[in-house]
Amino acid sequence: MELTNKYKELIDIAKQYDITVSEIGNVLKIDGVLPSADIKNKMWEIYDKIDPNFRSGDLILDVKVSAQIGGKVKVITQSGNLNIRKGPGTDQPIVGKAAHHDIITLVGKANEQWWLVRDNDGEEGYAFAQYLEPVRD
Repeated sequence: MELTNKYKELIDIAKQYDITVSEIGNVLKIDGVLPSADIKNKMWEIYDKIDPNFRSGDLILDVKVSAQIGGKVKVITQSGNLNIRKGPGTDQPIVGKAAHHDIITLVGKANEQWWLVRDNDGEEGYAFAQYLEPVRD
């Protein structure tokens, strides 16, 4: 009950979009597919306000975006892979990687620093925008 109070605002959004909310032990899991990157970004903003630096460990926010709404971007790292993270921040777990010069899909932008992308394996997460460049047709 304490987690449902703490994360009420996130749960309310999840319910609007038929996202699964479950509690396992002392961890709340929000899992499903959202219709837009804006909603996913909003959920991460709310989470950041509730738990700055995402350190409490009592929430798993595992939502993806259903539609590819953006164009393609090229990974412009110096030579190595670009980390794709669960949330917008270097403290977030790495969920995928995109190789130097890979072309991946831009799904949305959390802000000017963190862009929501989908790699070529279908993994979705946030990448540091400094290492991405829009691909012109």
